[in-house]
Amino acid sequence: MQAVMQIPMHPSTPHTAQRYLVVGLGLSGYSVARHLLQSGYECRVIDDRESPPYAEKLKQQFPAVDLISGSLNDDVIDATDCLVVSPGISIRSRQMKKVAEQGKRIIGDIELFAEAVQQPVLAITGSNGKSTVTALLGEMFKADHRKVAVGGNIGVPALDLLQQQADYYVLELSSFQLETLHSLQPLAATVLNISEDHLDRYDGLADYGQTKKRIYQQAQYCISNADDPATRNAAEDITFSILHQQADYTLGNTQAFSLMRNGEAIIAVSEIKLKGRHNWANCLAAMALAETAGISQAAMITAMKSFAGLPHRSQWVAEIDGVSYINDSKATNPGAAKAAIDGQQQPVILIAGGQTKGANVEVLCDSLHKQVKQVILFGQDADVIEQSWQGCTAIERVADMPEAVRAARRIAQPGDLVMLAPACASFDLYSGFDARGDHFVELVRAMQ
Repeated sequence: MQAVMQIPMHPSTPHTAQRYLVVGLGLSGYSVARHLLQSGYECRVIDDRESPPYAEKLKQQFPAVDLISGSLNDDVIDATDCLVVSPGISIRSRQMKKVAEQGKRIIGDIELFAEAVQQPVLAITGSNGKSTVTALLGEMFKADHRKVAVGGNIGVPALDLLQQQADYYVLELSSFQLETLHSLQPLAATVLNISEDHLDRYDGLADYGQTKKRIYQQAQYCISNADDPATRNAAEDITFSILHQQADYTLGNTQAFSLMRNGEAIIAVSEIKLKGRHNWANCLAAMALAETAGISQAAMITAMKSFAGLPHRSQWVAEIDGVSYINDSKATNPGAAKAAIDGQQQPVILIAGGQTKGANVEVLCDSLHKQVKQVILFGQDADVIEQSWQGCTAIERVADMPEAVRAARRIAQPGDLVMLAPACASFDLYSGFDARGDHFVELVRAMQ
């Protein structure tokens, strides 16, 4: 396993003495550049695209900004002390390793946020469910009448959250963002789960998991999933589980299935809008995080009763002729798809396929055998997926999403559930998982 590359930190160097270079002018790069320029720091921006998406907007706000069009070269690097890279740029690339060897500091937007924030931060990562937990935790704070700002890898970039002057910050963090993070001292941090994802960037699952666990560094409270040993930080962790009653937060069955804390029933799952065992685990994690900030149980319960989830994450779309349709386009890896399937009580017609990103899709076979009546498969890696799933359940190949939805309607019977949970990235056919999910929703609603 290759260890995460350690980047020189130079913590004693004041920002005003640093020459910053923002690498990449997407949403996070624009947020970083605006933060640095508004703060009066010396900052240049570079992007190798002819028309970066935020170039015109940045120029309008800061006409004197030095915006370089082209690739990084020695002259640009030599005139720089600190590179602020977008999450999409791997610090393990040959070029970034060379930059680090020259003693240059390489950070991301979350490191700048960590150096600036004064209020408590609750940080969330995991292969699956982190957006749901982040949003639900934010709702718990609001229900308790706390001034909270929610963002990071979801919604508003972290540096932009500082303008909200909140009392608490709730951040979703990706493994890419954690690669360049050193200074964050969260009140509480959690790794929800670890399953195969982004293996085109990491040296295997263990390497990916270690990067996720960087979130625990300097956290006051560490919250791990007792059902996934790879998430554990230490014996002192606060734990949640839907399988093990000895965890601090568990799924128990007293008079009814309930979410429990130390053996005490807090809320029956029948009262929670989020459905499925994977979402009950998400609720347990959010409760554990909320308690570290002193959020009342009444506020937690209020939030769980009203929070219906996020688009593209186990999103209920419609019921047509007795068949339910669920959009879980955010299930971009096998672990997410497995959680979505295993959490259902009804027979599933699964729409899947896309780009596997090197992940082992065979881990879904047991779930397919137990819960899925039929897989409807399309996309770039359909051949590889079909070979891996032969014998697990029935498979039908189609050309695209419209044909997949038509096939699902033909196959499904009353009481079945048609679920888009692709287990793959979407970039072979769509601009992102959201565009894929929107297309599915549009096609389903057109059948009503």
